[in-house]
Parts: sequence; structure tokens; C-alpha cells
Amino acid sequence: MSDLTLEIKHLIIESLGLEDMVAADIATDQPLFGEGLGLDSVDALELGLAIQKRFGIKIDAEAKDTREHFANVASLAAFVAARQTA
Repeated sequence: MSDLTLEIKHLIIESLGLEDMVAADIATDQPLFGEGLGLDSVDALELGLAIQKRFGIKIDAEAKDTREHFANVASLAAFVAARQTA
């Protein structure tokens, strides 16, 4: 597991107050919403703000591909990595 992937898992747990979870409980390819981790739209907003703050990147909530970037930890890590190098 990459450092970025692990950091994102910890950020999900911390920013959403999932105190009964550890990073190992979140599979990298597990969907974050719906049947997966079970996050909702409020969680998406909180997570988006936490990612912007932690990594210093801008997330356009209106962009068509934003939902795809938040599909799972792996896609979120790829998005963050791409934005940090841009």
C-alpha cells in the first residue's frame, strides 16, 4: 500500500469521525459510497474539504469526473497524485 493511499484512508477515518475503524478496514478498491463504505453526500463534502486542506489542491464539485475520482481510495489517490504533480 502506498503512503498516499494509507494517508487518504487515515484522512477518511479522521475527517468523518469513523472512530471504530482502522485503515486496514478500508479496501483500496472498495466503493466509498452506497454498498461499499456507505458514505453519503454530506460525507463527500467533508472529505472533499479535508482533501483540499491536507493536500492543497482544488476540487471542482461541479466537474463531471469528480464523482469518478471519489469512487474508491485508489481513484482518489490517483486524483490527488495527479493534482500534486500538475
